[in-house]
Amino acid sequence: MKRVIMENIKEKFEFEVNSEYEGMRLDKYLSEQIEEATRSYLEKLIDNNFVKVNSKIINKNGRKLKLGEKIEVLIPEEENIDIEPENIPLNIVYENDDFILINKSYGMVVHPAYGNYTGTLVNALLYYTNNLSSVNGNIRPGIIHRLDKDTSGLILVAKNNYAHAKLASMFIDKTIHKTYLCIVKGNFSEENLSGRIENLIGRDSKDRKKMTIVKENGKIAISNYKVVEQVEGYSLVEVAIETGRTHQIRVHMKSINHVILGDSVYGTEDKNVKRQMLHAYKLEFLNPLDNKKYIFKGKLFDDFIEVAKRLKFNIEKYI
Repeated sequence: MKRVIMENIKEKFEFEVNSEYEGMRLDKYLSEQIEEATRSYLEKLIDNNFVKVNSKIINKNGRKLKLGEKIEVLIPEEENIDIEPENIPLNIVYENDDFILINKSYGMVVHPAYGNYTGTLVNALLYYTNNLSSVNGNIRPGIIHRLDKDTSGLILVAKNNYAHAKLASMFIDKTIHKTYLCIVKGNFSEENLSGRIENLIGRDSKDRKKMTIVKENGKIAISNYKVVEQVEGYSLVEVAIETGRTHQIRVHMKSINHVILGDSVYGTEDKNVKRQMLHAYKLEFLNPLDNKKYIFKGKLFDDFIEVAKRLKFNIEKYI
């Protein structure tokens, strides 16, 4: 019997089987709940005693689930995985000895995880340079913050450990100012053309793939929005965030009944839109490494421009 060493566990997922999944195979169920994981990775977790059903280790991938069963999945650390450099083009906005600023395209995952070890921003960075901070180990070299796979825009990467520590502390201290541009559904009333949203965000107890606003056991999340332009049925909105919670802007926009266009997780799918219309557009900060003020803008990608123009938004200043 293999033993799970708890201090090497980096994450734990817990689920309860509802009627929709009754009778489903365990491996298929987990692949639907932990979408970002490969099927083979999940099968390996089951084989190696990292999955329990009703507190009992289960090694059968095909184990059929019963209503109300509680499932626990432990995700072990993966620090010994070798991540291969890949020749993937990078849109570099700026680079110096301390950091690289990249305008990430949509559809790209930031760093490897859960069996997905290729095609990420990290794979591309390893091909591009040997100078990346090692603070987060060899799975996330240089990575200070993240963007969702289908959110495009500016992402800051540290080239050495000193720069990583300084820049990471600025995210914690809220001295890096990030502004996003998004297209949302619906129009705002005159008195709500700008606003501040502040609440707690935590994992949705009914759907692990989602985050939601919670009353307790969440993390403080603050977004400041400003409507730039409105057309019939849609609005172009700038959102300046003070915190960087998972799915923060997507959850906050939904909370005020203005779901981001193309966001199939928090809204509905739109066959004319490939992904959520959300772009990390601007980054501003006083750099503690050289004491200079930087303001960077990441150009919009073609799909965002095409959708905005189709809806008749005037987005020339963002291109």
